[in-house]
Amino acid sequence: MSEPRRRMSGKERREQLIQISRTLFAEKGFDGTSVEEIAATANVSKPVVYEHFGGKEGVYAVVIDREMQKLLSLVTEALSASHSLIKLERAALALLAYVEENSEGFRILVRDSHAASGTGTFASLINDIASQVEDVMVDEFVERGYDPKLAPMYAQMLVGMVALTGQWWLDVRRPAREEVAAHLVNLAWNGLTGLDPNPRLTAASRGLEHRLAHPQPRPSEPHPSGPRPRATGPEQKEPEEPEPPPEESPPLTEKEIRELEKARERELKNQEKLRERELKEQEKARERERREAEKLAKDLEKIRLREQRELEKVREREYREQQRLLREQEKARERELRDLEKARLKEARAAGDGRRHASSVDTGREKLEPSE
Repeated sequence: MSEPRRRMSGKERREQLIQISRTLFAEKGFDGTSVEEIAATANVSKPVVYEHFGGKEGVYAVVIDREMQKLLSLVTEALSASHSLIKLERAALALLAYVEENSEGFRILVRDSHAASGTGTFASLINDIASQVEDVMVDEFVERGYDPKLAPMYAQMLVGMVALTGQWWLDVRRPAREEVAAHLVNLAWNGLTGLDPNPRLTAASRGLEHRLAHPQPRPSEPHPSGPRPRATGPEQKEPEEPEPPPEESPPLTEKEIRELEKARERELKNQEKLRERELKEQEKARERERREAEKLAKDLEKIRLREQRELEKVREREYREQQRLLREQEKARERELRDLEKARLKEARAAGDGRRHASSVDTGREKLEPSE
C-alpha cells in the first residue's frame, strides 16, 4: 500500500496557491483566470482559495506586490554601485535578468493591472524606479553643471527606454542580455555625455522663429478694407489675381553671422570640455573598477580558501565517521563469531549429553532384562 499523502500546512497551501495563480495570470491574464481554475489546478475546493485570499482579487494583489518588490530590490541593489556608468549598466542588466529569469512575473506586470488589485500598474512601477534614478541623476547634473530640475524628466526617459526594450526582448530573446544591456548603455551614456548644459537655438533659427511668429503682409496683397471689383453681369467673374512668388528668407546679417559663429565656438568649447571631463571620469572609473576587481579577487580568494578548509573539515569528519563505522562493523562481526562459536559448543554439549543419556538407558534396560 502507498503511504498517505502528507497534509499541507496553511503556509504551504497559501504558497502553492500563489505559485499556481502566478502561472495562470501570466498565461491568461486577470480576467481570463477564475477561482474555479485556481482551485482545480491546486486540487482543492473554491472555499480554500476564499479562505486564504478572499477571492481572485486578493491572490492577484499578492502576486503583483511580490513581483514589484522583487524587481525594485534588483534595481535598488544595482544603483548602489559607485560610478554612474556602472550604475546604468547594472540597472539595465538587473531588468533584463529579471525578464529572463522571471518571465511569468514580467508578463503579469506589463499587462494592465486590474482596478480591483489596488497595487497600481506597470507605469507606477516605472515611476518608482524612476524616482530612485532621479535621486542619482540630481547629483550628476549638479556636478556637470546641468539644471537639476530636469533630472525627473531624464530619469523617466532612461527608465522608459530600458523598460520598453525589456518588453520587446521578452519575446525575441536575441541578442543575449549582456549585449542588449551594452547597446542600451551605449545609447544612453554616450548620448548623455554630449549634452549641452544650456541648449539654445542658433541665432539664425531664432530669427526664423521670430519671423514665423510675426509674419509681414505681402506688398501685392490688397488691404482688407480696399475696394473690390464690381460684377457687371451674371456671367462676369472677378479677375483672378496671379499667385505671388514664394517669399525667400532674407540673407543673414553680419551680426547674425557673428552670433552664429560665436554660438558654434561656444558649442565646440563645451563639447571639448565635456570630452575632457568624460575622459577624466572614464580614467577614474577604470581605476575604481581596477581596485574593485582587485578587492573582488582577494575576497574570492578568501572565500575559496575558506571553502577549501570547510571541505577538508567535512572530508575529515566523513573519514572519521567511516573509520568508526568500520570499527563498529568489525566488532559486530566478532560478536557474531563468538555467538556462533557459543552456539556450536552448546549444540556439541547437547549432543554429548544426548549420547550419554541414551547409553545409560541402554545399560539400564540390559539390567532389567532376565537372563536366559
